[in-house]
Amino acid sequence: MNIRLFLIAASALLSGCASMYSTPPAVVHQPMSARPEIHAQKPVEANGAIYQVAQGRSLFEDRRARHIGDTITINLVENTSAQKASNANASRSSSMSGGITSLGKVPLATLAGLNAEAGMDAEFSGSGSTGANNTFRGTITVTVIEVLPNGNLLVSGEKQLAINQGNEFIRFSGVVNANHVTASNTVQSTQVADARIEYKGSGYIDEAQRMGWLQRFFVAFMPF
Repeated sequence: MNIRLFLIAASALLSGCASMYSTPPAVVHQPMSARPEIHAQKPVEANGAIYQVAQGRSLFEDRRARHIGDTITINLVENTSAQKASNANASRSSSMSGGITSLGKVPLATLAGLNAEAGMDAEFSGSGSTGANNTFRGTITVTVIEVLPNGNLLVSGEKQLAINQGNEFIRFSGVVNANHVTASNTVQSTQVADARIEYKGSGYIDEAQRMGWLQRFFVAFMPF
């Protein structure tokens, strides 16, 4: 029984170590890439030296992405800034007084001359502020994974960088209006609808910057 528990614990530990260096899960549109569609073609009889009958595009057609499997370069030019501040003040006060002037020939006559006063003061003051600044610059080439009925392109892609003993992952997806694609087959990320951008890392350096699962448990459930 003890050996079985040891094997279970060892397998869990090894799986945890393996997942430490695995690709982080993505929230961008899936899949990351798509193969071009296969179109039925008639048998080619003969080709010339310049003109090719089997060529999918004409000689004078631009090379902008428009079909599934085509690639397009996204220029990441994200720059966001947000500021928020709030203040609140509230106060309230009240007072009350009363007394018994005179009592004669009645029970509890000794209470004559008794005075009573009561008062309450309440005050509240609160303030808060928050700010965020984010900048993302770079380029990533993505693949058209779907052509929508109105001609828009659903694109998705990933770039992986292996640096020393860690991996960096840049992922991007969104909907591109074909009219925004330039002649050089590029588009700005600010012109992409439903854009999802990720920049994550994996490896022991990235793990060292994360809070342990036991510590996260106590942070989530500690009442103070």
